[in-house]
Amino acid sequence: MILRSPLLAWSLSMTLVTAPATAAEQRAQPELLVGCYTGAVCKGIGRYRFDPAQGRIEPQPLEVIETDNPSWFAFSADGRRLFAVNENGPESDDPVGRASSFALARGDDRSRPLSQANCLGDEPAHAALSLDGRYLFVANYSVNADPGGTLAVMPVDGDGRLQSAVQVLTHRASQADRERQLSTHVHAAVPSPDGRHVFAADLGADKVYAYRYDPARSGERPLRAAATPFLELPPGSGPRHLLFDASGRHAYLTLEMSGEVVVLDYADGRLQPVQTLAMDPGRSSGNAAAALHLSADGRFLYASNRGEDNHIAVYAVDADSGRLSALQRRSSEGRGPREFALSPDGRHLIVANQHSGNLVVIERDPADGRLGKTVQTLEAVAPSDIKFAPAN
Repeated sequence: MILRSPLLAWSLSMTLVTAPATAAEQRAQPELLVGCYTGAVCKGIGRYRFDPAQGRIEPQPLEVIETDNPSWFAFSADGRRLFAVNENGPESDDPVGRASSFALARGDDRSRPLSQANCLGDEPAHAALSLDGRYLFVANYSVNADPGGTLAVMPVDGDGRLQSAVQVLTHRASQADRERQLSTHVHAAVPSPDGRHVFAADLGADKVYAYRYDPARSGERPLRAAATPFLELPPGSGPRHLLFDASGRHAYLTLEMSGEVVVLDYADGRLQPVQTLAMDPGRSSGNAAAALHLSADGRFLYASNRGEDNHIAVYAVDADSGRLSALQRRSSEGRGPREFALSPDGRHLIVANQHSGNLVVIERDPADGRLGKTVQTLEAVAPSDIKFAPAN
């Protein structure tokens, strides 16, 4: 994405003038990728340097990778390939939902487009690679009831090039909410840690569907219903994003419409809820839970709630049970915190506020997990996704 001006508003905590980084220091700085909903100003995914010592995003992007509405992106295991969904739908100038792949550059080099293919659905909003790298699983959200949301399976060749979807899976809507759940809305596609299953969180169905991943047996249709085919959530709760911990024994799920986080035990393709927490315990409406991420050490979970809340909820994670204890609620300093990212050293959290159009860098204490002062605020255009590029 493109920041609107190089002369951007800084918080008072950044008033000290620091010397510019040397070439060696710049090479050591992690790179931050920020996507946007594209238009006249923003053209795709911006690649930026991030200075971990200062907690500062360099305002001028290293490059802008042009692609329509990159609402979610993922990396290959070696970090050399970038995959993005193009959240196009009937209301877009280009009404075809697609996914794209790129050879991802570092430093002053330029990324190269590799492929773009039809994901056979509207408004793709999330994607993940199979652990063997052979398929991209795409969640087609589909705002409109017809055709409704689907889970699409797109082959990936050895060079990272995508082919059109070869398998499209449909669900049945719960219709618990007559405005938002008349049809299915698949909002996440997540492989299990062992790579043997794929889970599709369907906001419109109030279910997380489970599929067995077996490309050897199924050929070009690598997914089939698991022995326990779905996890049913409360009516009108709207499951959105699913996240496994490093042990593979626990998972976490945001319920967008009810504004909750669910703790799940996991074993052999089956998810079992063990705890549900309201992200804003005093709020009964106006929720829009979104992103969730664990700290690198797995001791803390962070989740964003949009709507009328616009806060980041911070939880301590029990090392044995995976259960959560509420630690803190921190303002996102904007409207619509759709996504956020933790810096590789764990000392900062960067929020992408879609509706207020800003990126906010917040200090984080790695020892106790709490979020502190705002270090930097940058104007941005409809930020959609934000991720640090894998280390070389």
